[in-house]
Amino acid sequence: MKKHEHIIARVLPDSIAEEMGIEAGDVVLSVNGEEIVDIFDYQFDMEDSYVVLLIRKPNGEEWELEIEKDEKEDIGIEFENSLMDQYRSCRNKCVFCFIDQMPPGMRETLYFKDDDSRLSFLQGNYVTLTNMNDKDIDRIIRYHMSPINISVHTTDPELRCMMLHNRFAGTSLKKIDRLYEGGVIMNGQIVCCKDLNDREELNRTIGDLTRYYPQMQSVSVVPVGLSKYREKLYPLKPLTREDAVENLKIIHHWQDVMMEKYGVHFVHASDEWYLLAGQELPEEERYDGYLQLENGVGMIRLLLEEVKAALEDRETDDRKYEAALATGLLAGPYIEKIAGWIEEKYPGVKLHIYPIRNDFFGENITVSGLITGQDLMAQLKDKELGECLLLPVNMFRSGEETLLDDYTKTDVEQTLKVPVRIVGSSGEEFVRAALGEEEEMCPDYPPYELAD
Repeated sequence: MKKHEHIIARVLPDSIAEEMGIEAGDVVLSVNGEEIVDIFDYQFDMEDSYVVLLIRKPNGEEWELEIEKDEKEDIGIEFENSLMDQYRSCRNKCVFCFIDQMPPGMRETLYFKDDDSRLSFLQGNYVTLTNMNDKDIDRIIRYHMSPINISVHTTDPELRCMMLHNRFAGTSLKKIDRLYEGGVIMNGQIVCCKDLNDREELNRTIGDLTRYYPQMQSVSVVPVGLSKYREKLYPLKPLTREDAVENLKIIHHWQDVMMEKYGVHFVHASDEWYLLAGQELPEEERYDGYLQLENGVGMIRLLLEEVKAALEDRETDDRKYEAALATGLLAGPYIEKIAGWIEEKYPGVKLHIYPIRNDFFGENITVSGLITGQDLMAQLKDKELGECLLLPVNMFRSGEETLLDDYTKTDVEQTLKVPVRIVGSSGEEFVRAALGEEEEMCPDYPPYELAD
């Protein structure tokens, strides 16, 4: 198959494509005489009310189809490759990259580093801009691709080159200016590393990024995650409680500045900072609508608020139910608090909360999304699990029942001799699972992002 020929995987029933005789296995060659590079070319060129679609049938025949439709109406085609192009891998060697801290022998997909602006738009992934040329920026502006999520880390060009281990990382910051001028909505991310881009440097970087508001609508600051597999990597040090306190002061200062000027907080600290500093989580109003949930910003606060709302809408009863819930060390105290609320309203319900220590990656990794099946099963063996073990959805691959180390939900059930229920990230789903109620369809929340 040639580079820009795109195989159709499915034609939706009763669609325009079906009516035109398009079938699975056909190949799209061009739209309106233009070669299609990827999904964004296709979607942009197919928006018109009149399009000419060139396809090739499996027998080699080429059909030129003239299609009249409503403007922006979808004709009902799905492609084998949803991106319609190869994924772009990351060329950087970031000093904090978690993928470089993976042990050998895990599944191949865990070692792939993406740095693809198209995935930023489609899936919310963060990109460094080092893998993009002027043509890529032109396309983003032309197609109004928003939001674009950018891993900034620092606005000091020399420091950025060092941290990303890429000699072009400093000059690539100029692309933020072009996106800003083009009216593209952006979100920024800063992975904070001790003695590199924290404290004074963090203060300067946030200050620089505030100039891009409102196109830069939010910035998250997350502490670097350090696994025990760092041999031959840059000698990063763990962030301390004192570091967390000082960095939070800086973040809160800029929140106050931006709130006074624009009525938004703009920059947000991930939940880890507050737990490391021993401080209370901010109130819901300080998260500006939870723009950075995928970076662990406000996830615990949102869960607390949703559980409160779900419990307020329910009447108490005398049901009897006992279950266990595993979580990461980070969220453990808050999950125990939620369990207390539920048990208080339903005296016949007993919930065992088990924060899982991350022996696989090391004790510095405390989020539930990086818990492995082997740690889970080893630490829950011989524990009281009740009628069901509840596991958060972010422990599993998106849309699957496979844990990070390829153990499955079934493996856990067979090892621990208890049914396992995968619990969605919403407070309503948490309450339903904790009370043993029937499952409902829930949105597939994104797993905890590996900072890169």
